[in-house]
Amino acid sequence: MFNILITDGVNKDEIERLRKSNFNVINEFFDGLGLGEKLKDMDALVIRSKNKITKEIIDKACEGNRLKLIIRSGVGLDNIEVDYAESKGIKIMNTPCGSTVSVAELTICQIINIARFVNISNVRMREGKWEKKHYIGTEIYGKTLGIIGMGRIGKEVAKRACAMGMNIIYYDILGKMDVPNKYRFCEFEEVLANSDFLTIHIPYDKEKGYLITKKEIEKMKDRVYLINHARGGLVCEKDLINALDNGKIEAVALDVFESEPKFNLELVNHPMVSPTPHIGASTVEAQKRISAEIVEIITEYFQSEEGRKNIRLAL
Repeated sequence: MFNILITDGVNKDEIERLRKSNFNVINEFFDGLGLGEKLKDMDALVIRSKNKITKEIIDKACEGNRLKLIIRSGVGLDNIEVDYAESKGIKIMNTPCGSTVSVAELTICQIINIARFVNISNVRMREGKWEKKHYIGTEIYGKTLGIIGMGRIGKEVAKRACAMGMNIIYYDILGKMDVPNKYRFCEFEEVLANSDFLTIHIPYDKEKGYLITKKEIEKMKDRVYLINHARGGLVCEKDLINALDNGKIEAVALDVFESEPKFNLELVNHPMVSPTPHIGASTVEAQKRISAEIVEIITEYFQSEEGRKNIRLAL
């Protein structure tokens, strides 16, 4: 029987599916070296964003010579020392499909939100203020939406934005994508220069660091709207605040931050920022899909030749 530790990110029905498939599932949160100690007896680990899988945790887990699979419940892998883990024979996987629609819908929600001052006008009314004349927004119909990263989420955002009358331009590191001809591929700087709204949907690369700094902001249109639901490390928060203060950027929607769960209070309290606490995948439907995807990964891995080979080597 294989031991599976789930610290977060799998619903009860899917845990029962694993148990019925003869997996021994421990559904309990561990962190730090306590997690590493527990992993000495585990064959697989499922985490979400609370856990940071460091070299120290990996080394401790490897003392048991059992751990062969780590699954991130979600898309980003920046909380895992991926290269180091793989060098120790541990396979790293994520669940890229489950949250696509939910993140795309939140993006569309925030595009409308910041265009029409929904967030800040709601706050002011709760303070007893009627400031109708302060909130003259803009229609998104006919505006240009620039998408950085035309992967699964980018394509779903484009589909919805196009249906609402927005013009779509995009940049992707892979070049032109298999998308409708009405979506126009542009180089990165061209997207910056021509977008009324700009949304980011790419992974974070710690080797490259920030995607958006003062330099990139200066190339954008005046009064541009920016949405980041990808990773906080892609946007320099200090430069973002300065651009909001000087009016270069009209408004921002953020679901991710440079530091989580601690965050920059100056940024989230700015009247032209609409913040959410990394809830892009936080829907009932997304969590069901993610949980099902995790079960399929675990089942297929331990039935595969690769899984059986790694298990034999560990014995």
